Amino acid sequence: MKKKKESHRIAASDDIEVSTYLELARELRGEQPVVEPKEPPGERETIVVLDFGSQYSMLIARRVRECHVYCELVPYDTPWEKIAPLNPRGFILSGSPASVYDADTPLPMSYIYESHLPVMGICHGMLAVANDLGGQIARGAKHEYGHTILHVTAEDCPLLAGLPSSLPVWMSHGDQIIELPPGFKSLAYTENSAFAVIGSDSGIYGLQFHPEVIHTAHGKTIFQNFVLRICGCQGNWTPANFISESVAKIKEQVGGGRVVCALSGGVDSAVAATLIDRAISSKLTCIFINNGLLRRDEPERVLNTFKRNFKMDVVYVDAADRFLARLKGVSDPEKKRHLVGNEFIRIFEEEAATLGKVDFLAQGTLYPDVIESTSAETKAAAKIKTHHNVGGLPARMRFTLIEPLRYLFKDEVREVGLALGLPEDMVWRQPFPGPGLAIRVIGEVTKDKLDILRAADWILMSEIKKAGLYRQLWQSFAVLTDLKSVGVMGDYRTYGYLVAIRAITSEDAMTADWARLPYDLLARISDRIVNEVPGVNRMVYDITGKPPATIEWE
Repeated sequence: MKKKKESHRIAASDDIEVSTYLELARELRGEQPVVEPKEPPGERETIVVLDFGSQYSMLIARRVRECHVYCELVPYDTPWEKIAPLNPRGFILSGSPASVYDADTPLPMSYIYESHLPVMGICHGMLAVANDLGGQIARGAKHEYGHTILHVTAEDCPLLAGLPSSLPVWMSHGDQIIELPPGFKSLAYTENSAFAVIGSDSGIYGLQFHPEVIHTAHGKTIFQNFVLRICGCQGNWTPANFISESVAKIKEQVGGGRVVCALSGGVDSAVAATLIDRAISSKLTCIFINNGLLRRDEPERVLNTFKRNFKMDVVYVDAADRFLARLKGVSDPEKKRHLVGNEFIRIFEEEAATLGKVDFLAQGTLYPDVIESTSAETKAAAKIKTHHNVGGLPARMRFTLIEPLRYLFKDEVREVGLALGLPEDMVWRQPFPGPGLAIRVIGEVTKDKLDILRAADWILMSEIKKAGLYRQLWQSFAVLTDLKSVGVMGDYRTYGYLVAIRAITSEDAMTADWARLPYDLLARISDRIVNEVPGVNRMVYDITGKPPATIEWE
């Protein structure tokens, strides 16, 4: 049998069983047969999402979590030895910017099929499965991008149960299936794709469209059908379960060691600190560093909040001058992030040295930070920007990291925070970047520029809260651009800075839309900033979504 190297597939034949395709596929990729782990897997049910490089793979994980089922997003080539302990109940294969025709295209590992667990391939994941199992893939004469109407033809398919006969879905593909693999049948079609949904009696399904994006109607129902009906998950993963599991893991990891926790005042670090405090209590010291890149009165507000609500040991460090010195002359945003991340760690090391032997550093790192920074866990995805607490950390540290929230989304962290009894004003605080105002001052960061930005941001936040919109927005903030423009005030020419304001709505920070703020509110914000902030004579409102932009300007 001839192996087509260029497409990584094995030529189809009616005389060959599917199991034979799997053996040949494993041989082609140099994989070993699945070997059961020596230790029995844990009891927690998990859906494993294989990441083939899609920027929206994390949305798949979100949809699964919304079914109250735990899942992990792992690289597509993660070996079975690392998958088995997760006690997987099913696999979801993400999309990818690659084509099955590419010489180095990412393809599923053979254990995906040999485990006999349910599989749902999305876009590239579907094409890769069909390609592996003997189907025929071809470049489409017509590409399919954006909204398309899906027509359901299967009457008793558990994956499509509860869906209308026709519904809008979101497509983004150029290749398509032209011949199904043996044992598969078409379950739905679109005008351009005869095999828009496919399935087999063995529990392997494929979707040409993207059910994870909000543009696909009934996408949540599809995930519920797969996770609960087909995979048989109970949907019992709750904040309370997460808290008990996390406390147990932290106790086991720390043992007799000591922990310092990077405290910022936001919900992420507060939840992380509270979890660790429950696990080890007296072995935890929180360190709040004033890096000089915070908003107006923020250091005082953070310390007062923790004094009122927590009994943790909090050390305050004023390092404003130190950070400004490190950032002097630096304009590149990636360099800013790395410098801030490195300086944080050095200060933590110095402070920890005064406490005696400290083994661990705790951070409030979230899943979006990991995805956008492309750690080893997300190697197939493109790097968007480095988050200071992931890619911005120094290569050599004295500490071992503890990141109890590393696999949570922001809304999940808030649910955990409420379950822990944290005050609502802390839980619902809008996200603030780790590098702080350093990445909201475009260009070189100086004390004068920071003072201008703090004043503008204070006005913006005051008006947003006065209008009762704070909780409705994911984020709202001001940006001091590096541009100056001519203006006129009191019959005199001015040459002042341009301030941009940004207000967005989002569920998870992976996608976002600009908020339609009322015109009178925008006018009031503009009037106040231009009249009350020295050195500013113009304000603009950013109406760009994500994508194509990111939330922060840098």
